[in-house]
Amino acid sequence: MTGKTGKVLVTYGTTNGSTAQIAEAIAEVLRKDGLTVEALPARSVTSVSPYDAVVVGGGLYAGRWHKDARRFVRRHHRGLAERPLWLFSSGPLDASAAERDIPPVPGVRKAMTELDANEHVTFGGCLEEVRRDGWPG
Repeated sequence: MTGKTGKVLVTYGTTNGSTAQIAEAIAEVLRKDGLTVEALPARSVTSVSPYDAVVVGGGLYAGRWHKDARRFVRRHHRGLAERPLWLFSSGPLDASAAERDIPPVPGVRKAMTELDANEHVTFGGCLEEVRRDGWPG
């Protein structure tokens, strides 16, 4: 993020937690840069008005952004259009995200255009090892 802003929201839609981990990592980097940052699940955010800038992320499932990220963008469309916005996706389980820039999926590209988002990045996803009892290892 160029230029200092006051308070930043990093929000995300996740199913298995890897997108939340990416959001927390982004928030930590921004904090180290001197910003005040909150990282919250998209479904828990009721307003973007307390924030000077927003980062929205979603896991990719079958070529679509996570439903909570999609709903967040629809619900807060007006507020997001009024402040600096960055988007990210997580999902490819292979090495493709590390090897090259992966463009946003069509729905995210549309949101970027409509909201004049600054940038989008796709991060590689991960599946945590699951034990025999069905719980992450």
